[in-house]
Amino acid sequence: MDYTFDIALKTRILFSKILETLTLNQLNNIPKGFNNTIFWNIKHVVITQQLLIYRLSELPVLVTEAEIEAYKKGTKPKLKATIEDLVLLKSQLFSTLEKIKEDYRKGLFKKYTEYTTSTKSTLTSVDEALIFNNFHEGIHIGYVLAMKKIC
Repeated sequence: MDYTFDIALKTRILFSKILETLTLNQLNNIPKGFNNTIFWNIKHVVITQQLLIYRLSELPVLVTEAEIEAYKKGTKPKLKATIEDLVLLKSQLFSTLEKIKEDYRKGLFKKYTEYTTSTKSTLTSVDEALIFNNFHEGIHIGYVLAMKKIC
């Protein structure tokens, strides 16, 4: 899984660089033709990773239920992200990934509840979820890069 974790880290670094280069106003903007903000897309990948890896493994997630409700699949921004939200997200990009790597190496992911994604991939193990999560984050980095061009 080292390669899978390496891809995840590289994607998170790309997201982090985007958070560093755009203003809060740009991160909160919904560009024409899109349904969400850059901030929402990046926070959404953190939340989705937690749900796919921890919740479906019947382990406690590393984010709050309020964060899940605000950024899970099918949601849209209700409030503008604040500077505090931005600081938290920058931290979560890496802290959540490091914790998953640590917990994976400890062998904590023993159970997994089968889940079929919206792209019709059925996940049956945490290994499959980790691989799929990279695909999911790849989709969202594409959205973010497209949005960044028109912000």
